[in-house]
Amino acid sequence: MTETQNQNRPEWGIDSTHPELVEPLTEALRTIVDPEIGLNIIQLGLVRDVTIEDGNALIKMILTTPFCPYGPAMLETTRQKTEEVLGMPTHIDFRADEMWDFSYMEEGLIDDWGIY
Repeated sequence: MTETQNQNRPEWGIDSTHPELVEPLTEALRTIVDPEIGLNIIQLGLVRDVTIEDGNALIKMILTTPFCPYGPAMLETTRQKTEEVLGMPTHIDFRADEMWDFSYMEEGLIDDWGIY
């Protein structure tokens, strides 16, 4: 596990193929906040995988709910921000079939919500 990877984040493809890109991409994606929840997409664990193949980036991403009214804007902002940081075409694979779970959140954040 890299320093930037928390215990809840799944291992991204770029963790092993392009480790030098993990930190700048993670920090850039931390600027994208879910306006309803007030946490960023990294804190929420919405980015499930990032891979690079043939000069293109692919981000597998979910939303806290498939019907999130801010979903399309967050997906597009994620694509744009990734293209800026990586300097390559980026595609988003929206995983509508994968349900978000509180366990995807960064460690310690769920305690702040007082849910458990």
